[in-house]
Amino acid sequence: MSATTARLGYLAALVLLLLAPAAIYPVLIMKVLCFALFACAFNLLLGYTGLLSFGHAVFLGSAAYLTGHALSAWGLPTLVGLAVGTAAAALLGLVIGALAIRRQGIYFAMITLALAQMMYFVFLQSPFTGGENGLQGVPRGSLAGIDLSNDYALYYLVVALFAAAFWLILRTIHSPFGQALKAIRENEARAVSLGYDVDRYKLLAFVLSAGLSGLAGALKVLVFGFATLTDVHWHTSGEVVLMTLLGGMGTVMGPVVGAGVVVLLQTELADKVGSLVTVIMGALFVFCVLVFRRGIVGESVALYRRMIGEKTR
Repeated sequence: MSATTARLGYLAALVLLLLAPAAIYPVLIMKVLCFALFACAFNLLLGYTGLLSFGHAVFLGSAAYLTGHALSAWGLPTLVGLAVGTAAAALLGLVIGALAIRRQGIYFAMITLALAQMMYFVFLQSPFTGGENGLQGVPRGSLAGIDLSNDYALYYLVVALFAAAFWLILRTIHSPFGQALKAIRENEARAVSLGYDVDRYKLLAFVLSAGLSGLAGALKVLVFGFATLTDVHWHTSGEVVLMTLLGGMGTVMGPVVGAGVVVLLQTELADKVGSLVTVIMGALFVFCVLVFRRGIVGESVALYRRMIGEKTR
């Protein structure tokens, strides 16, 4: 697919997003966009750097708590509250990343999971988080005189921030920095032999991914008005792995598609099958791993290339 075709596709998707509230409930689309951004940030780490984090929900949840507290207790403006949550997640990513990148493979994954669980208990015990009840009634505030308590007004702010974050991820992937990350993913030893400071690259990718995950969490608390322990639970970390693998790890649009499928399935099935939705999600994950190993987008691209006679790996 040429760069021009890809740009036209992204532009068409943006136009559809701008028109979507006319046909679909805007809060549902905002939920999909929040988790799509979370999955895209996670994909930057897993799909393009080869680092599997099992504790990424800690960045989503910490930003949600900090943004909620900044807006409700400190009374900060909305954009400043979002910036506080995003910066806090990036700072936490710097601390956790500096410790975790010292190990590789399953050891890296286990360290991220252990540190995330430690933070889970911090949020459970801290007085400002509300414990098991979480933060409730977080105000949306206003922006340039526009009341964001209106779903449609908030929708366009969420779309604008999602588009900006998606563009940043796209630019990162296609930059020399992104190419270095791919080289580290493919063969870290060779990247070291070529003179790359691999640890520094991995840490920068980890911090960037954590910050963008934090932005997703900050937007989520703005949309729903609450932050709970579910946002920092390991189960949410598992869900973002499912979204990324289902859509297509290492593809630009895969996490967006995966997040959309998972959120819509959960929304539609929650009142019909209750807790069995977890079983259905697990079965979907197994099916994806066995049949669609490159995910929905990855398999679709491979099928398209076969149809035009292009060789695929």
